[in-house]
Amino acid sequence: MSSSTQVKSQETSPNSNKLYHQIVVVGGGAGGITVTAQLLNQNKNLDIAIIEPSDKHYYQPAWTLVGAGNYQIEDTEKNEKDCIPSAATWIKAAVEQFDPENNLVITKTGQQVGYEYLIVCPGIQLDWHLIKGLKEAIGKDGVTSNYGKEYAPYTWETIKNFQGGNAIFTYPATPIKCAGAPQKIMYLADDAFRKQKVRNQSNIIYCTAGATIFAVPQYGKSLEKIIDRKNIQVKYQHNLKEIKAESKEAIFAVTTEAGVKEVSIKYDLIHVTPPMSAPDFIKNSPLAVKDNSGGWVDVDKYTLQHNVFKNVFSLGDASSLPTSKTAAAIRKEAPTLVENLLSLMESKELNGKYNGYACCPLVTGYGKTIMAEFDYEKNLTPSFPLDPTKERYSMWLVKRYVLPWLYWNRMLKGKAFEGDMLKFLHSKS
Repeated sequence: MSSSTQVKSQETSPNSNKLYHQIVVVGGGAGGITVTAQLLNQNKNLDIAIIEPSDKHYYQPAWTLVGAGNYQIEDTEKNEKDCIPSAATWIKAAVEQFDPENNLVITKTGQQVGYEYLIVCPGIQLDWHLIKGLKEAIGKDGVTSNYGKEYAPYTWETIKNFQGGNAIFTYPATPIKCAGAPQKIMYLADDAFRKQKVRNQSNIIYCTAGATIFAVPQYGKSLEKIIDRKNIQVKYQHNLKEIKAESKEAIFAVTTEAGVKEVSIKYDLIHVTPPMSAPDFIKNSPLAVKDNSGGWVDVDKYTLQHNVFKNVFSLGDASSLPTSKTAAAIRKEAPTLVENLLSLMESKELNGKYNGYACCPLVTGYGKTIMAEFDYEKNLTPSFPLDPTKERYSMWLVKRYVLPWLYWNRMLKGKAFEGDMLKFLHSKS
């Protein structure tokens, strides 16, 4: 590692002795770093190791704006070593398997890492391969996705050069990270097409495997009005199964009362949201929910403690928590996990309760955002004293400027920032 950082590192080797740390965190993304920082803020003497193979850390919520030409991809990236708390140890490796019966994590090099407590938060797996022809087609000829950092800039290239025709935006039949993202880029594309004077010869189609536009009805009603205003076609129960690049056809499995049928729609531009699941090394482990194709880490939805292995916790996208998989959800999950883990370490009751809070800044155009915040019961949980179902310029500013700064400077440092957001709102009012 660079001499400029104080982060302790351990390169794994199959020939080295077994490593051991009091707390092992699998994943150095938003969840892993936030929870590690909060733990160390509570007790700087904790021995915590983060297992993470990547050299780079990304602020992924901005990739929608990259795809809309409003953000640069390089501004979403920092060195991983600069994000990991200095008091933690970075084990730069990829996990191969879990052995929770023996409190072991095994890396792909065969390194065994022992622990007393385990936190699992490696993020979500993008299953591009489950859509036939997608891997071969993506990144050219109008096929793109903001879910890959290598493709988000190409999304903007396809939008700004669009000359008309069918522009399709898809949503799969699995849970995904940032459930609003497939719609956000569609609304921004609509704005761009209007500015470029090609909207009249453009047909925007939203193909979702779901039966509703958004899971929380109050926000769904607002989005339905926006869709009507923008003259966007919505096709429900349409699950993308194949891309035929040569003929520029998207093949959907469509669920009807009579059964499932196959439908082909021609595209000139298609933004694909791939199916997603927990990483395979979780799916194939004792930590996963049994008989669940998603392979999520099986945790209590309130305490974030594993339902079988009590010294294991999970948060973020790979967990079984039945809420939206967003960085904002992690912001509320992390304090609960920290409280309960520290209680467990002191043999106390786990009193921390996560209520399912999630936030999805629904960008509905350049300069317009609905700040959708809600909990497990689909109650609205706004952070601001405003009607959260309305499009607002102030919420666009929060999404575009405030949240990235708070992510890098507050959240990853393990600090709360509700007060910072309210100060911003008051400064704009």
